[in-house]
This record gives sequence, C-alpha cells and structure tokens, in this order.
Amino acid sequence: MAKKASKTAKAGASTPATVELTRAGIAFTARSYAHDPDETDFGGEAARELGIDAARVFKTLLVDVDGALAVAVVPVSGKLDLKAIAAARAGKKAVMADPALAERKTGYVRGGISPLGQKTRLPTVIDESARAHATVLVSGGKRGFDIEITPADLAKACGATWAEIGRE
Repeated sequence: MAKKASKTAKAGASTPATVELTRAGIAFTARSYAHDPDETDFGGEAARELGIDAARVFKTLLVDVDGALAVAVVPVSGKLDLKAIAAARAGKKAVMADPALAERKTGYVRGGISPLGQKTRLPTVIDESARAHATVLVSGGKRGFDIEITPADLAKACGATWAEIGRE
C-alpha cells in the first residue's frame, strides 16, 4: 500500500476508478488477476486469486431505495441486508437494482462495478466491517482488477457514509 496513486496508475490498468483516485491524490495499490470468463462469483474469485481473506474484499451493489438508486459496499464473505441499507438511506424499502440499469448508471460491467469513478455518482454506504481492516479491496472497474485502499480513503473518495449493512 505504499505506492502513490500516480505511480500505481502508470504501472497498472487505467480505469475511471484509478483516474479518480489519481486526480484526488489518494494512494492505492492496483491488484490484477486472470479472470475466468465462466466465473460468476466475481468477489469470491478475486479473494481466491489474490490470496486475500474474503472479509477484506468488498463487492459493490446497486440498490433501489424507495425509487432512488444507491451504492452498497459489503464484504464478499457475506450478504447485503436490504432492510439495513434502506434504513441507512432513510428509506422504507430497498431492492436490488436491475443489472442493466446498474451498468448504465455506473459505466461498468457487472462483476467489475467499482464504487469509484462511476458515470453517475450515487449515494454510497460502506459496511462498518471495513473499518476493522488496514486496507480493503474493491473492484477497480473491470473484471480481474481490484484496488487495495484504506477504508478511510475509500469513504473519502466515494463521499460515503458508514452503516452496518452487511450480514453473514
């Protein structure tokens, strides 16, 4: 994690997520792996291929809370609690957003949706469990590419709030 954003962006893949972090001067480490095109458990694959505890690898999910889209960032080792994300967004009901809508709004493909550098910046909530780790990994904007970053820097870059939105 000692690399500067600008050095990492030159050495690794350039995506809207890495461009955003570089512009903001936020340090991150690019982590690439060979994505299996038959794999559908994208977060689990990242944890396995990178040799990282799944509790430190976070997935980015789009939800519809009372008609408004929001981003939920939760560990791949668990699930999103829809009631908790609704409450965190001061709503009554949350449902998973349509995958095609998620791709259009973020500019990323499913399995590569990053909470960073999205086409349309949406309100973002990160699960509290991220704070227990020195660094976490989130999608870097394409399948087979993750970004390792401190939880505080992730929240800062996303303009995120914190809440207990994950469950085992």
